[in-house]
Amino acid sequence: MRTLSHPARSDIELTAVFHALSDPTRLSIVRGLVGVDEQSCGALDIPLSKSTLSHHLKVLRDAGVTHTRIEGTHRYMSLRREDLDARFPGLLDVALKAA
Repeated sequence: MRTLSHPARSDIELTAVFHALSDPTRLSIVRGLVGVDEQSCGALDIPLSKSTLSHHLKVLRDAGVTHTRIEGTHRYMSLRREDLDARFPGLLDVALKAA
């Protein structure tokens, strides 16, 4: 089974999180993950080509904002709220309110 790399909580960098959240599309993806345990990547209602959407999902994952789990041919995303709140208390809430 293929696994994806995710930064450890201690390796999540503020500049990477800011970069990931600076794009309206990525911020929309994050907003859609608030309050849900997991979301299928295919169920995201983002009107982009698959390659462009994959790029945005990778930026979020590499920054430590999301976690992606592979199950068969499906990918499931979740927000790493606990990790983000531990590293940068309140940052995610401020970013979501400002958007």
